[in-house]
Amino acid sequence: MTALTIVLTGACGGIGRAMAVAFASAGHNLVLVGRSAEALAELRDGLARSRSHRYVVADLASAAAIVELCADIADGPAIDVLVNNAGVSSFGLLADTSDELMEQMLKLNILAPMRLCRGLMPLLLRSQYAAVINVGSSFGGIGFAGFTAYCASKFGLRGFTEALQREFANKPLALHYLAPRAVKTAMNSDKVVAMNAELGNTADEPEVVAEAALKLLTCRKSSNRYLGWPERFFVCLNALFPAVVSGALKKQLAIILRYAKPSLISDSLPIK
Repeated sequence: MTALTIVLTGACGGIGRAMAVAFASAGHNLVLVGRSAEALAELRDGLARSRSHRYVVADLASAAAIVELCADIADGPAIDVLVNNAGVSSFGLLADTSDELMEQMLKLNILAPMRLCRGLMPLLLRSQYAAVINVGSSFGGIGFAGFTAYCASKFGLRGFTEALQREFANKPLALHYLAPRAVKTAMNSDKVVAMNAELGNTADEPEVVAEAALKLLTCRKSSNRYLGWPERFFVCLNALFPAVVSGALKKQLAIILRYAKPSLISDSLPIK
């Protein structure tokens, strides 16, 4: 496969690191984006062909920082792919979710991908391999108690991707929505891990998501890819018969509410 230049946001998180390793091992060149220069440098230096990669420090919650990031990327080598992976999650009841946390999730999970797509699209369209991978979630297709703000942000990302796919349908650009189920990363607090275990929800290793993203690089047709079974089935069922899914999830509500109660330690999670 042709070596591509890939802009990867959230590079230092669990999924981001796994993607960086997979992409670099496949011979692609990376522009790693994150908030910590030290962590980015360490990641780059540990990748295959480390000299082929560079990193850019940016706070994607800032519109001005994204403008600077896009200008920095424009001054570098041509790019082929944008992977919008950065994001944040939080588990808890809506009544206990602060304005600050809601704003942070919306800025990082939906506004940042929108701003990056807008800013980098002219550069991407110069490539014959142009592609965007927006990393969503199964919670972008199924509303789940305890994740109201997170679901809102991921539903928004899914809708944005769908609209963008249709807006660029006449362009040689592949636009993908990649939706993992639960993944074993620091994005999941101890409460979430314990709840998933009690509910019988399966969590994938980050490498599963990275492998799916790697396969999308060879797909020239826009797509929506949901990972995991039965999650894929429930996303489809929820779209067709939401009352059926609501009934099934209501049976789990007592368990969810027990774990969602606030504690002295914040359940908000680090940015990936």
